[in-house]
Amino acid sequence: MFQVKRFVAILMAATMIPPVGGFAANHRSAPITALDHPAGITDWYAFVSYDDPTKVTFIMDVDPLLEPSNGPNYFPFDPNVTYTMKIDNTNDGIEDITFQFQFTTQFKAPTLPLGFVGAGAGINGPANAPASLSSPIPVSGAVIPPAITSLSGAGAAGLNYSQTYSVTMITGTGATAVSTNLVPAGTTLYAVPSNVGPRTMPNYTALAKQGIYNLGNGVSVFAGTVDDPFFIDLAAAFDSLNFRSGSSFIGTGGVLSANQDQNDSQNYAADSLSGFNVNTIALQVPISMVAKSSASPVIGTWAATYRSAQTIRSAPSPITTSGALQQVNRMGNPLVNELIIGVGSKDTFSMSQPNDDKQFANFALDPILARALNAVYGITVPDPPRTDLLPLVQYSGPTIPDGTPAGPVADMLRLNTSIPPTPQSARKRLGVIGGDLAGFPNGRRVSDDVVDIALRAVAGAVCGAPVSATGKKTVCTAAGNPFAGTQVPALGDGVNTNDVPYQETFPYVAFAQSGYSRIHRNAGDKTCAQAAGCPAQ
Repeated sequence: MFQVKRFVAILMAATMIPPVGGFAANHRSAPITALDHPAGITDWYAFVSYDDPTKVTFIMDVDPLLEPSNGPNYFPFDPNVTYTMKIDNTNDGIEDITFQFQFTTQFKAPTLPLGFVGAGAGINGPANAPASLSSPIPVSGAVIPPAITSLSGAGAAGLNYSQTYSVTMITGTGATAVSTNLVPAGTTLYAVPSNVGPRTMPNYTALAKQGIYNLGNGVSVFAGTVDDPFFIDLAAAFDSLNFRSGSSFIGTGGVLSANQDQNDSQNYAADSLSGFNVNTIALQVPISMVAKSSASPVIGTWAATYRSAQTIRSAPSPITTSGALQQVNRMGNPLVNELIIGVGSKDTFSMSQPNDDKQFANFALDPILARALNAVYGITVPDPPRTDLLPLVQYSGPTIPDGTPAGPVADMLRLNTSIPPTPQSARKRLGVIGGDLAGFPNGRRVSDDVVDIALRAVAGAVCGAPVSATGKKTVCTAAGNPFAGTQVPALGDGVNTNDVPYQETFPYVAFAQSGYSRIHRNAGDKTCAQAAGCPAQ
């Protein structure tokens, strides 16, 4: 009876394979979030901090495909959305710790039509200036206030659209939950606005760095608009796996040459997200704050957004909300909702909890992406059920310590906090399947190429993949699997890196692209994030 139950459990777990369709993260996923961008989670990252292995960093990106020049108000956080980061440290798929963020909007000059304005030391009206009934500018005599150099105070005179936020840590759930305000008394947290351009914000990097706050006790936070850290040939992925060949690839479209595959700093096709921004909340905390103990270092993580149950629009009065918070969207591993869950169930998935994910099992028992790769490129893929991908939905696999409870089937990004960060010079975009244990699916770093990883995983790369640091490996149990212990083709979209370099210190993402000078790459462009230029293919 035990063997039967275990087989059923394994079979059920194998049917919930999160990243088998790892394209575009969640930039366009469920219908409910396609119509509610501020509550739509685009990406979720969790990793041991590069420059401090005693801490872990969580990054939640929301509101996809933000055009940097799209004024006048650009892309504020929605004050009616509650943004959360959740951690399971007891292996049951239920949050034990929640970090909650709530934003508040302030208009300094309500009669001014622009959210952000400024130039130099300010521009006063000339002698022939027309008469004015009243001045909307919060600087006496100025038509244009000074350039924005600060998030508050005198240097923020032109920062008309200003947002502040709170950070609350909630331990436990339900009636016994305990809430703790993590913001020190007398401290105001300001969200960093979009990068309008060099006249309005002449030193944007310095301005953005002001949005990095140390809250004490080893906790740091940042919120604001940043460069979208995700990278992908979006058009090729969604054009029925029409990965580029010819000028972009050597040989067959969708299969990288050896040189292309080994080069983590060059793109051979255009990053469709180049020049776009996204709203991000980044939080860095001591590992001891979220892991159960040093003997139980593995955590399960995900992000979720909420809105109040009732919204009342009664013009011309402001929108009012009431009632209990209702979940709008969630994300653990990249791309479950986007390419695994059926359209009719996507909203249900968005609003459900990870420990209930067995209800979606049928969508992944026989992954469509695997059959698509087989049909389009003739690649032999493993037969279902796909038990080789079990580590992606349970506490198991080469980076999970022996004896760790597997827990229920649940879409969470699992991170072993005892595995130290990989130095930048040795970091591999393919993460664990590339021999870098600090990368996806052991958490997810901003530089991890989850598109290529997911393509190869669904083709069978996890089967028998060696992991030299531990000597452990995941062995396929599906009968007749042709890839057990072998290498699958070097599948990839040709986009190996972001269009701009990341940072090596918190918040790790690149600051927002300029609305004045951003560049959206053309489909045939090849780019690289390095000063020396792109090396030869």
